[in-house]
Amino acid sequence: MSDSASVDIAGLAPAVKAALLEVLIHGELPRAEIARRLNLSRASLTRITRTLVDAGLLAEGGTRLMAQTGRPSEMLILQPQARHVLGIKLTGDVLYATVTDLSATAVASRELRLPSPDPADVVAEIAGVAREFSAEYPDIVAVGIAIAGRVRQDRAGAVVEVSAFLDWTDVPLGAMVTEATGLPCSVENDVRALTVTEHWFGAGTGLDDMALITVGVGIGCGLVVNGRLVEGAHARAGQLSHLIVDDAGPYCDLGHRGCATSMLVNSAIVGAYRVAGVDYEGVVAAARAGDAVARAIFADAGRALGVLVASVANLTDPQKIVLTGDGIAVVELAGDAMRAEIARRLDTEAVDVDIDVRLWDFSEWARAGAGLAIRDMLS
Repeated sequence: MSDSASVDIAGLAPAVKAALLEVLIHGELPRAEIARRLNLSRASLTRITRTLVDAGLLAEGGTRLMAQTGRPSEMLILQPQARHVLGIKLTGDVLYATVTDLSATAVASRELRLPSPDPADVVAEIAGVAREFSAEYPDIVAVGIAIAGRVRQDRAGAVVEVSAFLDWTDVPLGAMVTEATGLPCSVENDVRALTVTEHWFGAGTGLDDMALITVGVGIGCGLVVNGRLVEGAHARAGQLSHLIVDDAGPYCDLGHRGCATSMLVNSAIVGAYRVAGVDYEGVVAAARAGDAVARAIFADAGRALGVLVASVANLTDPQKIVLTGDGIAVVELAGDAMRAEIARRLDTEAVDVDIDVRLWDFSEWARAGAGLAIRDMLS
């Protein structure tokens, strides 16, 4: 590892992190603009940028004439390949791993079956993957883990309070992974991790207010308000799964009639189709082929999604709502029904909702873990 690569990003001074973050999120910027945004003197910015250039994190580019001053200003450019991070997504039986650079661009991925859900076995697998990737990327500086469930942040590290898929309760995953890998480890609910990553590196780049809704095996919602991820008093913000969307709808497993889960998640769509041996992909294929029953089921699901989108828009007034997840075919198959329901339920004075539909790959969850680790290094 080079001397520049040995510089600890997490240990940089707050002002240095702030300057790096500006370029990370907004792309190449002139020195004068960074100084203006951070309210820094020219001398202070010179010291800060020298630290970042010497660390290999920024590079000095050419000059650009700035309209505000009429004078040329030197550009600073992120060197994303200067460090790498390891992102992990855990399901009940599979570990997805992705290495990204500092711009959360994936450079390598793999997946493997977990030998068991026992925390010690899972951590051993994470450590093994970290060792394998470190052979090619010796500058991996952090691990980020996205997990379905509830996570709390303790002084000793992140603790998984509950994860139903893994049958975990109060597992100190952050500390365990740090001990096994020697790397700082961030852990967060998978939807929140994905929201962070979309906010910094995806559809929400540069926005102060956005929402993300995931549709698939379950329903998730992440919110960013005034530039900050909303967690809530009990780390449970964004609970939309059992919002009632149709008083005459079917019942979910918890006995709620017409909630979003009863109409929108993949298993609900399969259950409504009622054809033995047909899974979610099969119902999607049937709808695409014009099957009237399948299309009617997706129309109901589209209306349910429209209720959720309108509810989030009315409550938080975001600049953008990102829709994604392994059940995102609902937008393709029932986009008109979704949009009609949004229009019907939006406040009369509401601004039209900017909806960004993102195609889905399951490795995005692992990339979200990497984005989380990058955020925590610079927070």
